[in-house]
Amino acid sequence: MRKLSLGLLILLLTGGPLYMWQFGNIDTRGDWRSADRTPAGLAPAPSEFGEAVVQVYSARAFNWRGIFAVHAWVATKPANADSYTLHQVTGWGRPSLSSRAGTPDRAWFGSAPTLHASLCGREAESAIERIEALLPDYPYRDHYRAWPGPNSNTFVAWLIREVPELDVALPSSAIGKDYLGGNVLAPTPSGTGIQLSLAGILGASAALREGLELNIGGLIIGIDPAALGVKLPAIGTLGLRDGSRSRGECFPMPAADS
Repeated sequence: MRKLSLGLLILLLTGGPLYMWQFGNIDTRGDWRSADRTPAGLAPAPSEFGEAVVQVYSARAFNWRGIFAVHAWVATKPANADSYTLHQVTGWGRPSLSSRAGTPDRAWFGSAPTLHASLCGREAESAIERIEALLPDYPYRDHYRAWPGPNSNTFVAWLIREVPELDVALPSSAIGKDYLGGNVLAPTPSGTGIQLSLAGILGASAALREGLELNIGGLIIGIDPAALGVKLPAIGTLGLRDGSRSRGECFPMPAADS
């Protein structure tokens, strides 16, 4: 029985990445200079929507990293602003945390973005005030490590913890979201549960929003009650419905991705 359980665990940990490699439409030989950066139509145009907006996105990481994980970022637009500001952590340049004007829903170097949360109006204004005040306090502004963190997902998870308006659960494929630095125990990003994490490499969490997760080497196995599904390493959640997104209703949105 023990050997069977160990074999099943190994199968899950290796099967997910192998599946994404073969069937996940991941371009492992792509050139970032020519990679697709087309907007997905998930963000309202500033010229047509004057209210404040905050959005949380993720997309498969570039090149081979996309087999294992997604890259997450946050976009903000104050009321009546003529552009969005993208807040994200990258492995190039220092500080690793940047806040620059840009198109929020562009493909991430060949990978289409998924929208996880949208805030508009007064709620977005309140969130933007908090976000702008918090950015200088991000503890890993000058540090980046793709695995196990701190990386882009570490930053977005930290921001979600600190901004109550961001009611969102990052996908289980957001490797780095469980990196807690020198801490071992912390609330889950949604604030609806608790997580144990040893440097983002080994841990577990239980929460109303995120469900149950077991972290082994940054890869997640778990159950997602909100989606009526399971969480598989590298793949993410396979469920009967989208349980991760907190979607705003202040502007028309496309149907959720499966």
